[in-house]
Amino acid sequence: MTHPGDITRRQLLHRIGMTAFVAGPGAGLLSACATAGAGGDPTAAPATSIAASANPKNPFGADAKKPLEVVIFSGGYGDAYAKDLHEELYKKAFPGVSIKHTATQQIGTQLRPRFIGGDAPDVLNNSGPESMDLAALAAEGHLADLTPLFDAPSIDDPAKKVRDTVTPAVLDNAKIDGRDLVLNYTVSHRALWYNAKLFESRQWTVPKTWAEFTALGETAKQEGILLFAYPGQKGPYYQLWNVLYTAAKIGGNQVILDIDNLVDNAWTAAPVNQAVAVWVDVQTKYGDKAYFGLDHTQTQVKQLQNEVLFYPVGSWIENEMAKDKPADFEYAIAPIPDVTASDAMPYGAIQVGVGENFVVAAKGQNPRGGLEYLRVMLSKEGARGFTEKTKNLTVVNGAAEGLDLPAGLMSAARAQDAAGQNIITDARFEGWYKELFDYGTEQINVVMAGRSTPQEFCDRMQEKADAVKNDSSVAKQTRSQ
Repeated sequence: MTHPGDITRRQLLHRIGMTAFVAGPGAGLLSACATAGAGGDPTAAPATSIAASANPKNPFGADAKKPLEVVIFSGGYGDAYAKDLHEELYKKAFPGVSIKHTATQQIGTQLRPRFIGGDAPDVLNNSGPESMDLAALAAEGHLADLTPLFDAPSIDDPAKKVRDTVTPAVLDNAKIDGRDLVLNYTVSHRALWYNAKLFESRQWTVPKTWAEFTALGETAKQEGILLFAYPGQKGPYYQLWNVLYTAAKIGGNQVILDIDNLVDNAWTAAPVNQAVAVWVDVQTKYGDKAYFGLDHTQTQVKQLQNEVLFYPVGSWIENEMAKDKPADFEYAIAPIPDVTASDAMPYGAIQVGVGENFVVAAKGQNPRGGLEYLRVMLSKEGARGFTEKTKNLTVVNGAAEGLDLPAGLMSAARAQDAAGQNIITDARFEGWYKELFDYGTEQINVVMAGRSTPQEFCDRMQEKADAVKNDSSVAKQTRSQ
């Protein structure tokens, strides 16, 4: 429920803008992209050489008359924020300019041939189940260097660089092979989401321990409600995330760092095995295999109908389901319960980070315009408008100050406040090693359906991780925090 006395919007935005982003996912699920060839205007300077000019109103020297092409993933955020807001702001800066807008859920299917053929769009929102392998695109030189963007003057205050107007996690998560190539635009909170009004009407309390969690499962079962479900189609990665975050809850963030760094036996470590085991047990006793045949939207509708208590997802769900949400449903976030009495991270730890990535095509027709488009997105007007349209926060500090934020986001803010420094880190291998992540999304369905054991899941994941580690053709990434 919304409790205005608990937290003011000013406090919320201060915390979100200044303290929360110690880690963040490179959001977007990354599909394979075979990249080759060149493209774009051969007379244009490559995007990697673009430097901020002396003109704060056009720091990249974008051609005011040159067309721009923008491709947006039409998922939970829709695409109106781009078509009706960001593109209009770009046109305001360059009157008469032509912008080609495309919205799709088939990023890989539509864009892979274009990158191969040298006809990439200038700006790409690389997200969703078909989004492309950014490491592969970077290796082929397809991604423009965003350092000039971060060093450019802010639209709102030319005395400030863009990098000084966004949460630091943006810069931490921008890098591939040490280069700034990706802009993560949104803030997300990932844990277990539930209906606060249902809990209030039943006088149920959010479980803090695994014993309380399973006891609630028994109670809910008597009323024909599942304790937990996730979509087996177009969304099994939600449960892969959930298992990884549970493993970090048990063993600390080092568990995920080891997985990302391809450390020997990282997947067979005890916290990972235990996390898989407890969720398989929940699925067996309190779940329904029928959900393995549903996609994310179908599963989320089931939750809106109070057929499912807890759903592992991020804070984008509130906007994604806004048109379907009944009046007696109020989204709220619950941390993963304590699995053991000696979990490395205390109750209340949640995953908070940045996501929803955007890139500029280095070999596109208008990379200078692409950088300017991202600068427009990072203006307070662009960021505030995004929040108004999607009910999700951006990485731009203070941009949403004073907005009427929905109940789910306020719940997430309170949970974030309670977590303090106990923030579960993101799993970056999903962007670094797409083959490994995709394999994980397949295997999580297998183990959750009882077709393999938790130990077999861990062994298979370790075998795949070892193969990636030993593949000299795969560029390796490392992280220390």
